[in-house]
Amino acid sequence: MSRNINVILSEEATKQYEELNRIVGDEIKKGITNSIHQQLLKSIKQKSELLKINPQAGIHISKKLIPKIYIDKYDVDNLWKIDLSGYWRMTYTLRTTEIEITNFVLDIVDHVTYDKILGYKKK
Repeated sequence: MSRNINVILSEEATKQYEELNRIVGDEIKKGITNSIHQQLLKSIKQKSELLKINPQAGIHISKKLIPKIYIDKYDVDNLWKIDLSGYWRMTYTLRTTEIEITNFVLDIVDHVTYDKILGYKKK
């Protein structure tokens, strides 16, 4: 029996995605056909489709590095990241049942913000 695989965005990731969509829409109205924003939006869509095929396509983050904010806010016990264009990152957690696998996207953030969330420091 195969399980359904879904990609669901958190409230925060939904806001980030909607803002990006708005920016891309404005660019297209202005005749801009290729931008960093458009490449990022395309990358998010491609990676979301990839996660529907292979939920573990991202890079697994060690349990000890899971930020407290993700544990408190989303009850996360596993964390994954997938690289997007322009050094952006999409973080997600896997939630599974007997009939469904859910890729719950927590954040869509630039590299600097990702490093802050995970507590990485510059060398």
